[in-house]
Amino acid sequence: MFGSMKRGANAYANIGVETGVIAASPHKLITMLFDGALVAIALGKKSMGEGNIKDKGESITKAILIIDNGLRASLNKEVGGELALNLDSLYEYMSRRLFEANATNNPAILDEIHGLLDDIRSAWEQIGPNAVQSAAPPMAMTQDVSLSSFAKA
Repeated sequence: MFGSMKRGANAYANIGVETGVIAASPHKLITMLFDGALVAIALGKKSMGEGNIKDKGESITKAILIIDNGLRASLNKEVGGELALNLDSLYEYMSRRLFEANATNNPAILDEIHGLLDDIRSAWEQIGPNAVQSAAPPMAMTQDVSLSSFAKA
């Protein structure tokens, strides 16, 4: 009985997430990726502290996938120029460090990457959704936020 209720609740939650993604602005989609990675890192740290190797690995892997297949893959290097290239290098660094944190059970690395992602997320929020639609601000154009770029994730 409880298994089917849980499946129903999960299906309902998935529909809510899918609806949120479909209805989200390009700016909001990137914000959702940041939020997902930040939550995954926090859960990875919690699981690490509890000695739960399985959940730690799953959470950190999820964060890496969001960074690589979401944030990094959505960079528009042609339009974003040097800034997009720098973000690409930073995202690559974050993924390597998260892998290292997972392998060595080092929560300090998780804190480091969480802080970096949170800083970038804050900067992304500062430019606001209207800046993404204008061609003027270079930061706004460093993330290619078409829905097709998220199909891989």
